[in-house]
Amino acid sequence: MTTNRFAKSLALLLGALTLAACSSRPVPEPGARTAALEGPVVGPRWNLLLVGTDERLSMPETPHIVVAPDGRVSGSDGCNQLNGRVRLGEGNRIEFTELATTRRACPQGEDARRVTGMMENAHRYLIDHDRLVFFGPDQRVLGGWRRAD
Repeated sequence: MTTNRFAKSLALLLGALTLAACSSRPVPEPGARTAALEGPVVGPRWNLLLVGTDERLSMPETPHIVVAPDGRVSGSDGCNQLNGRVRLGEGNRIEFTELATTRRACPQGEDARRVTGMMENAHRYLIDHDRLVFFGPDQRVLGGWRRAD
């Protein structure tokens, strides 16, 4: 009787381990690379042109972003350095995540928060010549950037 109970417990344990192994994701090997981001957004520096459709900001330094092929974004909100991650998807989908900034005191702090807020709310983008425009989920224009060459 004890042997039968042990065999059933062992069978249940092996079944549970098999199911767990089937449902888990593979762990990437150390140093493994993910697919690089590609497209016209990746690589160049983009300087802030407008917030919304017509508001130009006067900041201590020019707000800008650079999207790297590894999915990192870096730049400045006009007062603070910023960094984070970006995902690009089908249909010009864009999503910024893990955005973080330094916390320098700046008289234009509210405008700097508007720049990062625009990025956090970006849902899609459009590139027209040297301009990059972000749109929100409601298709409202959030702001525009100009390619810095």
